[in-house]
Amino acid sequence: MKTFKRLLKFATPLHHYLPEYVIYTFIGILFGMVNFAMLIPLLNVIFEQVEAVPKELVHPTFTFSIQYFVDLFNYYFYNFIQTSGSIKSALYFVCAVIGICITVANLGRYMSARVMVRLKLTMMSKLRTRLYEKFNQQSLSYYSSQQKGDLLSTMTNDVQEIENNVVSAIQILLRDPFIIIGYFIALFYLSVKLTIFTIIFFPVSGGLLSYISKKLKQKSWSSQTLLGKILSVTDETLSGIRIIQSFTAEKFMKKKFADVDNSFVKISKKIYNQRELASPISEIIGVIIIVVIVIYGGTLVLNGSDLLTGATFITYLVFYSQIMQPAKNISSAITTMQKGIVSSERIFKILDAEVSIEEKPTAKSIDSFNDAIVYENVNFRYEQQEVLKGINLKISKGKMVALIGRSGAGKSTMADLLPRFYDVNHGSVRIDGNDVRDLKLNDLRKLIGIVSQEAILFNDTVVNNIAFGDPDPDMNEIIAAARIANAHEFIEQLDEGYNTSIGDRGSKLSGGQRQRLTIARAIYKNPPILILDEATSALDAEAEKLVQSALDNLMQHRTTIVIAHRLSTIQYADEIVVMDKGEIKEKGTHEVLMQQQGLYYRLVEMQEFK
Repeated sequence: MKTFKRLLKFATPLHHYLPEYVIYTFIGILFGMVNFAMLIPLLNVIFEQVEAVPKELVHPTFTFSIQYFVDLFNYYFYNFIQTSGSIKSALYFVCAVIGICITVANLGRYMSARVMVRLKLTMMSKLRTRLYEKFNQQSLSYYSSQQKGDLLSTMTNDVQEIENNVVSAIQILLRDPFIIIGYFIALFYLSVKLTIFTIIFFPVSGGLLSYISKKLKQKSWSSQTLLGKILSVTDETLSGIRIIQSFTAEKFMKKKFADVDNSFVKISKKIYNQRELASPISEIIGVIIIVVIVIYGGTLVLNGSDLLTGATFITYLVFYSQIMQPAKNISSAITTMQKGIVSSERIFKILDAEVSIEEKPTAKSIDSFNDAIVYENVNFRYEQQEVLKGINLKISKGKMVALIGRSGAGKSTMADLLPRFYDVNHGSVRIDGNDVRDLKLNDLRKLIGIVSQEAILFNDTVVNNIAFGDPDPDMNEIIAAARIANAHEFIEQLDEGYNTSIGDRGSKLSGGQRQRLTIARAIYKNPPILILDEATSALDAEAEKLVQSALDNLMQHRTTIVIAHRLSTIQYADEIVVMDKGEIKEKGTHEVLMQQQGLYYRLVEMQEFK
């Protein structure tokens, strides 16, 4: 119930939907009941049991009661017979009323369905938007512990489950109880004794369906988790198809997928079997109840007790049959809603996940970089693994500092601490004397441009990739950035030039072209601080030459942190910082470090750098 209440908050404000929905639903129920109530006069006319027209027809005085509406109908009914002088005319009168009631009842149902569609689409949109915002807010450490397929499954399948099950159940629970109440009022009016007799059967079906619901919820969580694994394996396959084929690992991956899929199918079978069990149980119970009512009610009619006539009893059975479907809907809704509730819990688990990188309410604004970046006694760990220990480093404005060391030395982590992709566990990272944790995140990250080893591009045009994040890009500046990045020439040769869509992750471009686009993106942003994370290590010699030339253009007049494996990239740095096992071992220029013949000298001699 707690999860359901939280879910309903995404449908707020309810006053935009609820009053309108209730009005239309009431109209649909009321005229639907009147429609069936017309069976009594219709049957009386057919079987010629219409009473003589009263000598004086008196319009009834209004009271909010069933009897008032019965008297009102009788007034117009007998008045019509008196005016037309024919019993057959009464048949036309009743059929006309039935036609009007059917039209109005269905119009009410249609309008209430429109309101519910509006509520459903708004609710799902808010839910998807909130999830997407949460994905954007989370730190890199969160994603390192999550499966991408599981997150995608939550955004797609879990949201769809809520739409298909929970929202549909809300519609049923807002409508069908009122239908049952309305028809029960009519049933009590027709026969108190018979209605009390039938009520005792309802708790039996409710108990059985409640048991099925509990079992269904237990299996639904496992089902959604396995679906996330299916998406993860599929994503791995699509991303690594070249490796899978080159290692002839198709059978291995097929078995991996089949194992997860078979488990999903097995659990899904149990879920669907139990879900489908709800309807037959309701059907069987409903038939048993109708049979018992026919026996008991028929006895009352034959004995002439409880004022039941043949026409009234038939109408009673019709009214009661109209209760069975809403009762089945409610029981099925409660059962199917469990799967949607499980999906809701998975969504709320993501929404409730702690955001480790948060902006302080008192965060300062910053719009320029004027002095230095300082790492002061910095310690950092991933979970229990210590990555950085006692780091002290000052990077003055306009200087180029190269971070080098073997893989796992902590170079990339140091760079990631500056834009607060992670936060330090001890010590501080400062810009112009301000701890980055005390600055507004948006302002801080506007000062920093990043070009990484993997050229991360988006399935969009060249223009939108270079001017990424700018809602109103300047075409002249885009072209200027492309020229500086040595990208203008190849862009002009594309089918649609700067308006060419580059495909998923830039798949229509070569590795060197993709990297030059990321450099153009950094140039367009024009940040005072630049982080180059092994930006040329994945390129061939020809592409590297073009990219390195673009990087040289980019680094001019900027404070640059370079992480590289190539000597050509870092030997002209103002300072080279040699790292090993999370600690700074040496600092200095290339010439000074070579003369010291320490760790840097050994790395160069062992051709760790080329």
